[in-house]
Amino acid sequence: MKFTREYTTSIMIRSVSEDEIVIGEARYRNTIALTADVVLDDWSAKPVGELAEDDFAELLDGEPEVIVLGTGPTNLFPPRELVFSMARRGVGLEVMDTAAAARTYNVLASEGRPVVAVLYI
Repeated sequence: MKFTREYTTSIMIRSVSEDEIVIGEARYRNTIALTADVVLDDWSAKPVGELAEDDFAELLDGEPEVIVLGTGPTNLFPPRELVFSMARRGVGLEVMDTAAAARTYNVLASEGRPVVAVLYI
């Protein structure tokens, strides 16, 4: 059986620690949002419990299938209304700690799926 390595052009997360997220050679020490094509390092640092659909407006323009929300070192839940509003749009909202969210994003992006990640430190 012959194996070939598949190279992706998607942005991939190299590592996540308590104080930074590494993507390529860039290090981010604040909340970021990313798609397979772009990193938004000026994404709102609003507390997870205060997030609303409007905070995701720019990210929703790309019509993602799923948004992976990394809430920091522990799992925090956003308002129920945000979960419901995403469901009404047909967009999955998966909430987990940031390290797990980064791994999930990488898997989905490597599969070519339309995914967005919002990652809190």
